[in-house]
Amino acid sequence: MNLVSLLDKWVKQIPETPAIIESQGGRDTVLTFADLEKQIAACAGRLKNAGLNSGDAVLVFQPMSARLYVVLLALMRIGAIAMFLDPSAGRKHMELCCATLLPKAFIATPKAHLLRLTSSSLRRIPKKFSSAGTLPGAPALFRNGAVGEKENFPATKETPALVTFTSGSTGIPKGAVRTHGLLLAQFHALVPAIELKTGDVDLATLPIFALANLAAGMTTVIPEADLRKPGEIDPGPVLRQIERLNISRCAASPAFFECLLKASLPEKDAMKKLRRIYTGGAPVFPDLLDRLAEACPECDPVAVYGSTEAEPIAHIARSAISKEDRERMNAGGGLIAGHFVPEVSLRIEEETGEIIVTGEHVLRGYLNGIGDNETKIKDGDKIWHRTGDAGRCDDDGKLWLLGRVGAVIRDGAGTVHPFAVECAARQFSWVNRSALIAFAGKRLLVVEPAQGTQASSKKMAALKEKLTWAGLDTVLLVERIPVDKRHNAKVDYPALLALLGKIIHK
Repeated sequence: MNLVSLLDKWVKQIPETPAIIESQGGRDTVLTFADLEKQIAACAGRLKNAGLNSGDAVLVFQPMSARLYVVLLALMRIGAIAMFLDPSAGRKHMELCCATLLPKAFIATPKAHLLRLTSSSLRRIPKKFSSAGTLPGAPALFRNGAVGEKENFPATKETPALVTFTSGSTGIPKGAVRTHGLLLAQFHALVPAIELKTGDVDLATLPIFALANLAAGMTTVIPEADLRKPGEIDPGPVLRQIERLNISRCAASPAFFECLLKASLPEKDAMKKLRRIYTGGAPVFPDLLDRLAEACPECDPVAVYGSTEAEPIAHIARSAISKEDRERMNAGGGLIAGHFVPEVSLRIEEETGEIIVTGEHVLRGYLNGIGDNETKIKDGDKIWHRTGDAGRCDDDGKLWLLGRVGAVIRDGAGTVHPFAVECAARQFSWVNRSALIAFAGKRLLVVEPAQGTQASSKKMAALKEKLTWAGLDTVLLVERIPVDKRHNAKVDYPALLALLGKIIHK
């Protein structure tokens, strides 16, 4: 069941095919499948010789790069657990995560090792390695002379492979544990959902998708961009990669694609090389799919719906969105997500309208059970996951998203869902982003105008009139609506409330 075993046949069948390509300043570094195997074996051997064993947790601070995947796959090879957390969440978050799962080793870039100066938890980790050169107390992980480890640990379906930490509503970190069995099930669900095909060259922005690429024998190109802020990347170097490396496909957040679409000609013409586009991790509105189709005439862009705990859940191609579907979205029907993948079972809770799912690739529980009571439902041998999203299914079996359950507004005027209003507002080309929110007892639609447009009082009145069914009290313009840090595309409602408080008190 060891996920690394999926690489074995590609090392034998296509050893000289590029597995990972990364670029810097327009210069490309290529790692073939044979190279990748050598580096995984050397890294795994060094870690094993240092005393790391199966079941040991290893904290990894490494940006998306070829070395990230070498480290990750080397840890999987020896049966260790790769542990990831967000250092930007603050020292307290880091301390809580390390207390929840005590790492036996710390692998990081030299810059990330500086965090040891302020974190007692990092200093207490017994073994430390530098992913680039030797540091005091942290020998170089990548160096010559290691005895390679070529045997994969005999993992079972339940063997933990990696743990990623998120912070729950209480601020207590939740550890999402992905086992080798879950990752294999996720891979088999992704193969048809995003058409993973050997020989394709994929521009990968999402780490879990890049892992699936390698398992499918595809070439993964790592964007020459700061993926910590996908909504603020410089599109130029990425578009030049697409042109230079004949990239045929890309999976990324909506914010990443928005950056590419804002590029100037002739660089933007590089997008015409793309044959497949998949976008998700945040709401994917139909106007984005339309603009992607215009920029990539050989492409039928696909919106993918999923979450950390269940990826994928549903998907829909632009060509499958009917005229009636678009009319329904414009009239407040919500955001279409498409048919759910056959590997998942899905139902809608009657009282709350929440989407809940189960399947082999759906997370069964969190580390130490923290978060299980709020998000898991036991049903015999099945465990259902609460997504936190409200939704509905139409007569054709397609899933429609209505927004976060906690963001639904219920007041004297009835019930209104955020995506119902926000999706309908997108029919106006001058609206870049909008957010429905209850503020001071009022239904407020906050609107961020598209770059280079002006929102006149006439436009605002037309918007409010078109959305009469939503019972809006006010439509408010802001320069920028706050979004999440990870994908730069989902509305950050707590931050928006804080912004509105500042505006009102001025």
